[in-house]
Amino acid sequence: MLDGTDVEGVTSEEIVFDAEDGWTLAGSLFRGPEPKMAIMISAGTGFPRRFYRHAAAWFAAQGAVVLTYDFRGIGDSGAEDLANSGIDYPHWGQLDMTAALERLEEAAPGLPAMTLGHSIGGQFVGFMKNGDKVARNAFVSVGSGHWGVHHKLRIPLELFFWWGFGAMELARFGFVRGGGLWAGEALPPGVFKTWRRWSGRRSYLLPDLASGKYDHRFDQPQAPICAWVFPDDGIATPRACGDTLGHYRHAEKHLVVRTPEELGTKRVGHEGAFRKGREALWGEIWEWFETGGLPDGAVKK
Repeated sequence: MLDGTDVEGVTSEEIVFDAEDGWTLAGSLFRGPEPKMAIMISAGTGFPRRFYRHAAAWFAAQGAVVLTYDFRGIGDSGAEDLANSGIDYPHWGQLDMTAALERLEEAAPGLPAMTLGHSIGGQFVGFMKNGDKVARNAFVSVGSGHWGVHHKLRIPLELFFWWGFGAMELARFGFVRGGGLWAGEALPPGVFKTWRRWSGRRSYLLPDLASGKYDHRFDQPQAPICAWVFPDDGIATPRACGDTLGHYRHAEKHLVVRTPEELGTKRVGHEGAFRKGREALWGEIWEWFETGGLPDGAVKK
């Protein structure tokens, strides 16, 4: 078992699989008793797959095959030369999420496939080439990266991150190192630059889609989406999440706002939904996956 996921009846397996361009990705498969569905958990920017192990084990225990994985350049899917890796932000959706769903289908043949996306892991569902194979999507702390729709107190820090700290990191090292001001895993330069370009405008990624810069499926029918956000998350605010849901023009979409108190905790923030002890939230997501039932307070978007 993976450290910290000793859940009765759940097994885990470390795997590797290749994207269509040959990049080898690392993943972890969790399997519960008598699985009835397959769930792909896609990480937020800079989060390694191990961060999601507790949630993955819990969902597996309910009756699922669950895949967590590292995007290229992150964690165990890293690059020997990150500065010259050629990784662009959309590659995570176009290539990695597509390959991860294919690998999950191999591990769970015949089971309905669900996606559970954290932050960018939800934003990029529209880049997946095989998104039409998904039955339902759950977005958690998913919102536009544009600083103008985040909490106002974050704006100075975010602008310094984009144009001060990040620019200095690229100039000195060729990539953005992990630790310090950027607490996540090291970021490839292409990922950072595209993220910065999008985050500087309210329209975010839409101009790049309209220009044909990136292949995508945002303008095609998508599986229904239920999105959860939290008032103490300064990034994925309801406004920011509404912007991102608007990118999916041909999908049924619902938004749920949950306070930390409703989840039995003092803080959720941008990453806390996947920490241990969030079964109240995970149960709502499971119900959405299993029956399509919407949580109390869900608002159609």
